[in-house]
Amino acid sequence: MQQVDVVIRQSLSSQVPLINQISEYIIHSGGKRLRPALVLMSGDLAGGVTPAHHQLAVIIEFIHTATLLHDDVVDASDLRRGKTTANHVYGNPASVLVGDFLYSRSFQMMVKLQNMRVMEILADATNIISEGEVLQLLNVRNIGVSEQDYLQVIHFKTAKLFEAATRLGAVQCQSSMEREEALAIYGMHLGTAFQLIDDVLDLTGDSEKIGKTLGNDLAEGKVTLPMLYAIKQAPTAQAELVKHALLEGQVTHLEQVLEILHAVKAFDYVRSVAQKEAQLACEALDIFETSAAKQAMLDLARFSVSRQQ
Repeated sequence: MQQVDVVIRQSLSSQVPLINQISEYIIHSGGKRLRPALVLMSGDLAGGVTPAHHQLAVIIEFIHTATLLHDDVVDASDLRRGKTTANHVYGNPASVLVGDFLYSRSFQMMVKLQNMRVMEILADATNIISEGEVLQLLNVRNIGVSEQDYLQVIHFKTAKLFEAATRLGAVQCQSSMEREEALAIYGMHLGTAFQLIDDVLDLTGDSEKIGKTLGNDLAEGKVTLPMLYAIKQAPTAQAELVKHALLEGQVTHLEQVLEILHAVKAFDYVRSVAQKEAQLACEALDIFETSAAKQAMLDLARFSVSRQQ
């Protein structure tokens, strides 16, 4: 990961000072760097990490960072990872355009790897992520979405980049298709579990640890699985209160909403779904022999469900 940081600094260089300033602000704002780490972990498991894996890890991080810049503009967010968002500091136009710069720089880096398979995976991933963003936008304040619809958004918007990260680790090692698919399945289920727990922590976490204000999703009208479960399971009057809070984006009702979600065990349900996803991620690695790399990936899948930030 230290080498990944070196490549990040080298690759952020631009003749435009504002691009350098905003890119540095975002990239070094305390993120988990989980997605680039997954490129290295899967590469280690599939045959060994090479300098090309470091490049791929940075490409994945740039794509992820670009989506965060755009997300914060769309959501009018002012806090991420405990820091003021770039759009709040530099304005929406600058944030959108620097997000575009990071996308285009990532594709420049892809071309230099001269691997058409890598290009195909990342082009498909970025397209599907964009579809997920639009699907999420369409679902804002839509209390009629199903659990299946919600999971589709997660698969597109979040899990797809996890899947691409773990698949690329294998592709760069020229692994068999069976091993590549196994790692891709691991990434997809891990990403799904991770987002499910994010949705729980948005309502139950420690705001200082998670780096954002509790109830953000409620305020933005994002219909997440805890809400959907409560609407389905709670008595009519309580379900209507949750619906009203979502439709109006009323964080003033957060305490009442949380009481309802706890009463119907919505968070327990979502954690159980996340646990199943984590277990599927672990099972996908069964074809690999025992190793330190495999154990680290198994541990990460289990941690994704138990984490508090």
